[in-house]
Amino acid sequence: MTRGVIRPGRPWLDTKGERIHAHGGSIITVDGVHYWYGENKERSVPGSGIWHWGVRCYSSTDLVNWTDRGLIIPPDEHDPDSPLHPTQFLDRPHIVHNADTGKFVCWIKVMTRGSVQRSTVLTADSILGPYTIVRSWLRPLHMSAGDFDLVVDPYDGKGYYYFERVHSELICADLTDDYTDVTGHYSTHFPQPQPPFVREAPAHFTRNRLHYLLTSGTTGYYPNPSEAAVARSYHGPFTVLGDLHPDDPSGTSFHSQISSVFRHPGKKDLYIALADRWLPGYLVDGAQARQAFVEHFASGRDGDEPMAELATVDTSLADYVWLPMRFDGERPVIEWRDEWSPEDFD
Repeated sequence: MTRGVIRPGRPWLDTKGERIHAHGGSIITVDGVHYWYGENKERSVPGSGIWHWGVRCYSSTDLVNWTDRGLIIPPDEHDPDSPLHPTQFLDRPHIVHNADTGKFVCWIKVMTRGSVQRSTVLTADSILGPYTIVRSWLRPLHMSAGDFDLVVDPYDGKGYYYFERVHSELICADLTDDYTDVTGHYSTHFPQPQPPFVREAPAHFTRNRLHYLLTSGTTGYYPNPSEAAVARSYHGPFTVLGDLHPDDPSGTSFHSQISSVFRHPGKKDLYIALADRWLPGYLVDGAQARQAFVEHFASGRDGDEPMAELATVDTSLADYVWLPMRFDGERPVIEWRDEWSPEDFD
């Protein structure tokens, strides 16, 4: 059998030879099959007015070769007020399985103009859907909830929801027993006065009874250094460990933003950081991109609001940067590899 390899930052094609569209994505393993899902950006070309075309899912048994399983959450083309309408700023779906209810529960963030961001919750009996909206335009804890991650404790089944309280701090909130809402109990972390210092894109994982949170700064599609923090419980307190990519001369997490961390269930200690390279051209034209970002903040606009400069960004051409993590004691470190294979790990 040919050893399959992952080539970070290179266009990734599915088994039909077409670009994979699972951005801001995560992986969930069901009955030994890995399912990679995320934002479908195939129609999000400049001038289209289309932010997303639903949530797409792919399946694989080796993490290298992915079969398109279609739109598990299609866009709602007919209702402009639906959170699933293609012009709504739908981002970062996360799916967890509830062992008690048997449901797959999906949360999605939807940005609105300005700094208000809301959540939509859907459930399904199968990972591949169909999904039904059970809550829409939700403001968890009466807060504007941005980038997030969903976590289920493997021992007691309790659910947690890590989210950016927009332009303020990071929140860890307990989920209700069915994972479709929050209970009201929460903790706060990493308070910051404003973007780009506010932490977003939280990705949680556990290792050796420690809880890790990987986050980025608030710089829209423009990449910035990721940061790791560690704690002994879901609610912290967290100790900041610093940049995950200390050998990256660009200081931009290899020109990417981590969306989630996948612990391989069949390997001893393989943790994979899944990241998007939203702006492949940023590698070539970094000075211009940085200047646009500086001017954006100088204008008084915020970091999460879709930027006017991004009107010409073609997210349909965004790539992926998947890299394994190693650990220097308790500190996670990500190093560049031109190519690598999950089969290289025990």
